[in-house]
Amino acid sequence: MIIKPSDSRQGLAGTVASVLGGDPPVAIQAFDGSHAGPPDASATLVLRSPAAVRRVLSAPGELGLVRAYVAGDIEVEGDIEVVLGSLRGRLGDAFRLPRSWAALARLVGRTGGLRPAPAPPAEELRLHGRRHSRARDAAAIAHHYDVSGDFYRLLLGPTMTYSCAVWEDPAVGLDAAQEAKYELICRKLGLVPGMRLLDVGCGWGGMAMHAARNYGVRAVGVTLSREQAERARRRVNEAGLDDSVEIRLADYRETRDGPYEAISSIGMFEHVGAKELGTYFSRMHELLAPGGRLLNHGISRPAGAGPIGRNSFLQRYVFPDGELEEIGTVVSAIQHAGLEIRHVENLREHYALTLRAWVRNLDQNYAEAVRLAGAGRARVWRLYLAGSASGFDNGEIEIHQTLAVRTAGGASGLALRPQWERSGRFPVPAREA
Repeated sequence: MIIKPSDSRQGLAGTVASVLGGDPPVAIQAFDGSHAGPPDASATLVLRSPAAVRRVLSAPGELGLVRAYVAGDIEVEGDIEVVLGSLRGRLGDAFRLPRSWAALARLVGRTGGLRPAPAPPAEELRLHGRRHSRARDAAAIAHHYDVSGDFYRLLLGPTMTYSCAVWEDPAVGLDAAQEAKYELICRKLGLVPGMRLLDVGCGWGGMAMHAARNYGVRAVGVTLSREQAERARRRVNEAGLDDSVEIRLADYRETRDGPYEAISSIGMFEHVGAKELGTYFSRMHELLAPGGRLLNHGISRPAGAGPIGRNSFLQRYVFPDGELEEIGTVVSAIQHAGLEIRHVENLREHYALTLRAWVRNLDQNYAEAVRLAGAGRARVWRLYLAGSASGFDNGEIEIHQTLAVRTAGGASGLALRPQWERSGRFPVPAREA
């Protein structure tokens, strides 16, 4: 089908602008040569083919738009956060408000109808089997993490740390902020030489290596990702830490070689699932020695926010079966498992800074990212990172570090004023508890 160029009032871009309320804050450019929106907009939404419209109209809302973007039928030029922010509410209104129906009808006519709807991009996933069974959890983790380690190195930088950093100041840079996060966790856990540390969901080994190198602990890291386990073992070997760090390809539910004096869980909690919270924290309790500490570092949702939708971008493309809990639910689950809550800290502004640092890494090395992971995967990550940064800034998503203790005869083992508070947040590593 050939669509002749036309002005913004009659062309496809103008029709899309009408669907979005008539005054979109972003520019719109369509394959028929038409343009709409402010000429000085900081971002442009580019419709590259009729398939873009068919994808959006055949799956109204977020999923259709994501499919079009991941497939390359829609492009975003400029600030992707601006586009996401401007479309978030307007796209849903387009399918609910009567004033948009005539514009939608024109849009269908201009692009040749709704069918055939293109198949979803290959990057979209639907899992099978019982939710949060060990086999299904392994498949979900593989989808997200068993991507080229070189791709993650490009995205995350030398620390290979895929979780929220802790920023003393935005000027310190990503690597220093990630090391500061590990340092803060080590201090909250009160690590001293000779302790056993379990790092649940160890990623590429960053926490285990930091704790072994700076605090003299014997660390065990567990992950369900084969790619992560293999690369983490290489990193441990290259750092000369084979005698103090062990990386296992295992489920936390299979870990039974306690007691550990400390357990860290950093960026893994989102994969546990609401129905498994009791199992998860009960296992942490079993693995901890009396007096031992658990630091749970996980993304959460504000009170009143609903769960992640089954047909959402996050579920289909990023974190299959991922679930976010409200921090009050998390705290209650920890206490019901027999652990005592000692400290809770929300770091959501820190995660917005971290995500934007990852976006910069991706944008600066985009061609190489496409070579390593494919164009669709690179688009998924660009969309996910930018959208999440806005979510943390706006308070739509939160992230908490929660410190808990398995008390021994009622004693917590914590000082009246804990060391990480006494010494400031980012001091030089020390060895006292």
